Amino acid sequence: MASYRLQIKPSAAKEIETLPQKDRQRVVARIQGLATDPRPPGCEKLSGREQCRVRQGNYRILYTLHDADLLVMVIKIGHRREVYR
Repeated sequence: MASYRLQIKPSAAKEIETLPQKDRQRVVARIQGLATDPRPPGCEKLSGREQCRVRQGNYRILYTLHDADLLVMVIKIGHRREVYR
């Protein structure tokens, strides 16, 4: 299986920087795992959007998949109570 390219929006990169250090390491590891498996167990397609989400503790990673280009674009990262707003 081919590896996907990761692309992180600048706004999502800023959101990563604001996370506590312990959570930041876990979120970054989870994002890097999306390159090898863009649809990991626990991944869900969001209703009404062309996005998927994956959980990492209390944080959610929202991303879009472009299978034709083998691209995973991370759109937003945030706490579970705020990320969907």
